[in-house]
Amino acid sequence: MSARTKARKRAIDVLFAADVRDEPAAELLAQEAERARTQPERETSWRYAREIVLGVLEHQDEIDELLTSYARGWTLERMPALDRAILRMAVWEIRWNDEVPTAVAITEAVEAAKQYSTDDSGRFVHGLLGRIAESVPPVVES
Repeated sequence: MSARTKARKRAIDVLFAADVRDEPAAELLAQEAERARTQPERETSWRYAREIVLGVLEHQDEIDELLTSYARGWTLERMPALDRAILRMAVWEIRWNDEVPTAVAITEAVEAAKQYSTDDSGRFVHGLLGRIAESVPPVVES
């Protein structure tokens, strides 16, 4: 498993836990930062996981608006919490991380959904991210 894939998993874990526990993601991020300091083997993947979580937090309103707008017949509340975490991460990568090709962001999200969520999640995540990627251009921040 690549360092970026591990980082995505860590980011999904933080976003999911914050959502399910109704706790601030920033607090969970601080706990993960402390764990990463005591486990040097986690450092490489931790840096990118942190970047993802902070990016999702910074753009969460816009991300959630996109998910709501492009999820045909689904509200955010109706989506499984794990799917929400995966989708938020992937939308951030697609829109705000120009280092990750859109196809890679979608593929990684679909694989995470297949591995960690429901039987239907892979197709759902793929379809929703595909619609967003086709319709909404990436943001180039300077």
